[in-house]
Amino acid sequence: MHVLSLFDGISCGHAALDACGIKDVTYYASEIDPYAIAVTQKNYPDTIQLGSVTDVHASDLPKIDLMIGGSPCQGFSNAGKRKNFDDPRSRLFWEYVRILKETKPKYFLLENVCMKKEWRDVISDALGVQPIMIDAALVSPAVRRRLYWTNIPNIQQPADKGITFGDIREHGVPDGTIYYSDKAWNWIHNHEKRTGKQLRIIQDGDKMQMLEASMGKKYSSQRFFGIEDEYGVRYITVTEAERCMGLPDGYTAACSNTQRYKQLGNGWCVPVIAYLFSHLPENMK
Repeated sequence: MHVLSLFDGISCGHAALDACGIKDVTYYASEIDPYAIAVTQKNYPDTIQLGSVTDVHASDLPKIDLMIGGSPCQGFSNAGKRKNFDDPRSRLFWEYVRILKETKPKYFLLENVCMKKEWRDVISDALGVQPIMIDAALVSPAVRRRLYWTNIPNIQQPADKGITFGDIREHGVPDGTIYYSDKAWNWIHNHEKRTGKQLRIIQDGDKMQMLEASMGKKYSSQRFFGIEDEYGVRYITVTEAERCMGLPDGYTAACSNTQRYKQLGNGWCVPVIAYLFSHLPENMK
């Protein structure tokens, strides 16, 4: 199978193909972040890196069987300024459309955040399919609601596997730097006073909240949670974040912890993508 992954990130798409048992793959990746590329090449050294999506052209590629991608979402996200297609990063969606028309793959997949109907309809009209919203909480320990546009047939909601944070948490984490410091507690208490919002302690039976690219900051108004153990209240470990995304322990170890958190927050939940790929016809596998 020849796979073209645009905005590839850390190749969660390749990890999802692995999870489906689809091994005979030539994987072309368009990515410009050097840290993401380092993670990909650590795990999949045979990946063919193509650079910027604006430089990808069908004439330089073999016949593509499956084209995938998650175009930058900052213009659509509730956490951003919601500039939609006026955001230069979100305009890169049209590069996805261009390459889709050029390559004419058998199957395609586009992922993006949940967004206003008017923006969703523009994407749907351009791709000729309606999206399905899937919350990764059904197949993983973390919440992650995303829209998926695809022509892979017969996609329905996945069954709820009932996985919780307790199923993947690390126990006895002695690293003092990951626990909330006095400075952090002062910020947390002041934030509680300002907003009336209480720090959420994630219990073993809970779902982890959605992981974000900026979660390396450890605490902020968007990442207002903690995990309590015998050493105190701490932040999520990189290993736990990898497990929340359905990736093997150490998958992102090619870069610093700050970058690892960022790359994971930008990534795909592998079990969701694997579920989608499981619907590919048998002759594609």
